[in-house]
Amino acid sequence: MALLVRVLRNQISISQWVPVCSWLVPLSPTQGWWGRPLFGTCQWPQMSQALACGGSEQIPGVDIQLSRKYHTTNKLPTAKDFPEPVEEKVGAFTRIIEAMGFTGPLKYSKWKIKIAALRMYTSCVKKTDFEEFFLRCQMPDTFNSWFLITLLHVWMCLVRMKQEGRTGKYMCRIIVHFMWEDVEQRGRVMGVNPYILKKNMMIMTNNFYAAILGYDEGLLSDDHGLAAALWRIFFNQKCEDPRQLELLVEYVRKQIQYLDSMNGEDLLLTGEVSWRPLVEKDPQSVLKPHAPIYNDEGL
Repeated sequence: MALLVRVLRNQISISQWVPVCSWLVPLSPTQGWWGRPLFGTCQWPQMSQALACGGSEQIPGVDIQLSRKYHTTNKLPTAKDFPEPVEEKVGAFTRIIEAMGFTGPLKYSKWKIKIAALRMYTSCVKKTDFEEFFLRCQMPDTFNSWFLITLLHVWMCLVRMKQEGRTGKYMCRIIVHFMWEDVEQRGRVMGVNPYILKKNMMIMTNNFYAAILGYDEGLLSDDHGLAAALWRIFFNQKCEDPRQLELLVEYVRKQIQYLDSMNGEDLLLTGEVSWRPLVEKDPQSVLKPHAPIYNDEGL
């Protein structure tokens, strides 16, 4: 007890011992807790990072060399890293109308939005190289494979148009409506029994909304999360070649970036979307989107 009182009176410097890569290193009280790990890396005063985590130098007073290494990763993007869409200010009457299930006044005419939505869905079907997807992803040339590829491109369009406020969200609903009309029409042309077609469309509808949630989660996550979503949904858990997943993750990332570089007003009025090739020959061309031409005669 007398020793403790003497220590407190004289304010003797007492060393603190903290673990550094499975070893104890003394720190003075003035250093505090500077040594706490930040994002997987160790930062220590008067010591380099190589010394703290797996370096070949020796710690003063310790005769053992550190050879243990740690894998460090960067901070993963979160939902807060993405820009939040600006909400439009609407009146009380518009809110009441939309709460009842109707569509309130939009930025542009509904007919213009519907025509643009039809063009955007047509771009998902007509401007996509399905043969290249069948070949490089080793997918069978079936109706289900066509639907999975179309669903992926429709989802990317929905991601882009939801950033355009209420008008963009209304356009998203019209795009999905045209997609289901096309799916039903193709089923009838193929001669599918109406009862079986209706039953299959109910299953495809459930799979569609589950896929949208899965893709959204993967997009907000890192490449591992996006690859997992593509493996579950696009490849139906049957992809054994990691190069195919890598190719598709790169395709989705660059296509989302390309769509974000397009002007929102042009997309609302024209709906014209051009898709990048699955294997990019000129990566610099991703940053140079072509401006669409809009003709509103008769609308």
